[in-house]
Amino acid sequence: MAYFINDECIACGVCQAECPADAISEGDPYVIDPDLCTDCGACADVCPTDSPRPA
Repeated sequence: MAYFINDECIACGVCQAECPADAISEGDPYVIDPDLCTDCGACADVCPTDSPRPA
């Protein structure tokens, strides 16, 4: 199950830099490609607003 980024995202980019699958792309909010996401949770671990959530 892939993660998604909710509306609390402040578009800081921290999650994108931590994603080992390069599944996160810029936006407001940022977007996680569910086909690339490996459900590792690295994005959630570094997010200051806890925006990435399991789908």
